[in-house]
Amino acid sequence: MTKREKLVRFLVERYESRTPRSREAFARAEKVMVRGGSHTLRLFRPYPFFVRKAQGATVEDLDGGTYIDYWQGHYANVLGHNPPELAAEVERLAGRNGPLHTGFESEFQVLLAERLLERLGWKGHKVRFTTSGTLAAMSAVLLAQGFTGREKILKVAGGWHGASPMLLKGVKYGPGGYEHLESAGLPERTLRNTLLVKFNDLDDLERVVRKAGDKAACFIVEPFLGAGGFLPATSDYLAAARRLCDRHGIVLIFDEIVSGFRFGPAGVQTLYGVEPDLAAFGKVIGGGHAVAAVTGKRFLLDCCETKAPAARRVLFEGGTFSSHPQYMKAGLAMLNVLSRRSKTIYPRLGAMGEALRRGVEKAFAVQGFRVQCTGDPDPLLGGSSMFMVNFPKDSAGLRSAEDVADPARCDVALKEDVLKLALMTMGVHVVHGGGAVSAAHQTSDIDRTLEAYAEAARLFKSYLF
Repeated sequence: MTKREKLVRFLVERYESRTPRSREAFARAEKVMVRGGSHTLRLFRPYPFFVRKAQGATVEDLDGGTYIDYWQGHYANVLGHNPPELAAEVERLAGRNGPLHTGFESEFQVLLAERLLERLGWKGHKVRFTTSGTLAAMSAVLLAQGFTGREKILKVAGGWHGASPMLLKGVKYGPGGYEHLESAGLPERTLRNTLLVKFNDLDDLERVVRKAGDKAACFIVEPFLGAGGFLPATSDYLAAARRLCDRHGIVLIFDEIVSGFRFGPAGVQTLYGVEPDLAAFGKVIGGGHAVAAVTGKRFLLDCCETKAPAARRVLFEGGTFSSHPQYMKAGLAMLNVLSRRSKTIYPRLGAMGEALRRGVEKAFAVQGFRVQCTGDPDPLLGGSSMFMVNFPKDSAGLRSAEDVADPARCDVALKEDVLKLALMTMGVHVVHGGGAVSAAHQTSDIDRTLEAYAEAARLFKSYLF
């Protein structure tokens, strides 16, 4: 048994002793659900703990164990779990209709669309709501393809835009890098039609755009790369993307599912000063509910209209729960709170994120480990609440998804598996080694979290050195 295997065995035993009721619940789940759950990232070894209560910065499992949580509803809960001020705002907005689904139009979707466009500073643009980031990104790409009559899609290697078929390439790093399809069942043309570019690499972007020529419908990019490494785009990169897309008739799409309303009370496009043709929003804008949106230029959204020419008509009809009145109320409440308190919320989030990034690096450096926390903002973004812990094998720095995900450059397993398990036994829950701070986190939570990382570093040293 290797040193690492001994460490993992020790941590598993410690975790199992802490969570017997979750182990029982997972055993039941495995009998009736695929892999025992409904979202792969929530399912980790030896089994996930099951939550019975979530409030503010913490969650509580079935055994009464508490965890300082940096997953926070897949980064949707920028105010923390079940914030009282959000509930009060929703109650203020509530009318006669209750929270159950009606299937009719309500004024709250209009109010949320108006507020969203107001915060983006867009004039004459439109919105269509849906229920997930996957659907929003997929529909934005369809709009681009329908409008241009082109098939090819440009996307960033390591970029995650949900599980829509045309974007399931270049998500997870494999033996050959990112040049592979992510799932069986995808048509072979997806491999040919989805072209990858390297994040923040101007030369590579120009090369791929030049190669695609007049066959590319869109370039979809996260201005802050989420699962691919918590890396901000440079202003030069986004400006070049805008310029190249204009030159070649390519629709520029910003995926702001993660970044939207995370760095300020709008999308980060307003901070960079680069306006895309279409943008996808989700997570934060739902106020804890299933809300996503495609926003953008009127002539592109008009492709959804029944009166659109048949050659450009895109079937982006919405789903049963699109614009659910209760979801719209919650989204409007969230945007109201963030707008009203933006001058206090965002600087504080940035300061706590900075404290975590530098504190974690210091905790591991003391024990002789090289660690780099990504999540630092571009200067135009101000502060950042995001942090991802990486174990690089050299001092070259991490600048792209390839740097973060390649096992030859970073010890990915130590971050994703061992560190996560170690921190859970100490009452801290993270994803990708870190996560996002919420407005509910207090200085005491940050201090306790850094103590947990320091303990994990000491444990790693005792077993691995």
